[in-house]
Amino acid sequence: MSIITASPIVPASERRLSNHTSLVQSIQNTLTMAYRGLVKIRRTPEQLVDVTVQPIIFTLMFAFLFGGAIAGDVQSYLPALIPGVLVQTVITTSVVTGTQLREDMDKGVFDRFRSLPIARIAPLSGALLADTVRYAIATTLTFVMGFFMGYHPAGGFGNVVLAAILVIVCSWAISWIFAFFGVIARTAGSVQGISMIVLFPLTFFSNAFVDPSTMPGWLQWFVHINPVSHLVTAVREIANNGAITGDVWMSLLGAAVIVAVFAPLTVRAYMRKA
Repeated sequence: MSIITASPIVPASERRLSNHTSLVQSIQNTLTMAYRGLVKIRRTPEQLVDVTVQPIIFTLMFAFLFGGAIAGDVQSYLPALIPGVLVQTVITTSVVTGTQLREDMDKGVFDRFRSLPIARIAPLSGALLADTVRYAIATTLTFVMGFFMGYHPAGGFGNVVLAAILVIVCSWAISWIFAFFGVIARTAGSVQGISMIVLFPLTFFSNAFVDPSTMPGWLQWFVHINPVSHLVTAVREIANNGAITGDVWMSLLGAAVIVAVFAPLTVRAYMRKA
């Protein structure tokens, strides 16, 4: 004769609490997922082609194509060019966040994560954190390339590092936009296409490569309100003059607004699918 024991009844409040992870565990899971992203880069180093080759090609191409026409010679053009190439390269790199996120979701990787006892937000937050390493690589190579070509920022090494941090922070904020596209889009290709449509006008219709005063009046208006122009100007002033201007605070404010808007949208859309 078997004895049947009743299982203890767990209150609904306790069941709800057991389904939520603590803040400490969420941070630990995020760091683990960020490490996963770095391991992926180590095993497939071709993922770094955009952040290693693009700064070199863009710097050489724009310097020798436009240096003589815009500034008289290449050396005189570098103080204006390097910050512009830096901002364009790192912002463009942030698109990869959305495309890789979409690819992982399409391959069922996130379905596997869902079955693990980890914070549901960790795969998303970890991917965003890991991509800051890509931004740091692109930033470093752009300044190094400029140095070898004769660019010596008057602001000194400390201000160059400060300018680099500003670009990385703003690019991390922008990556939330492309992460949102990555969650809601159907394919990685569509994420890439949408992102380029958004980025190309913002980066080229700015003061990154030419003086806005040479542009038509209607385009000058757009350039002056373009957030990319504010970021480029901020980087130039910090690196070349060691000055913290209003463009720095405008860039940081813009980054904060982007995170405030797109982080909740991305997390909400991601949670529905995770």
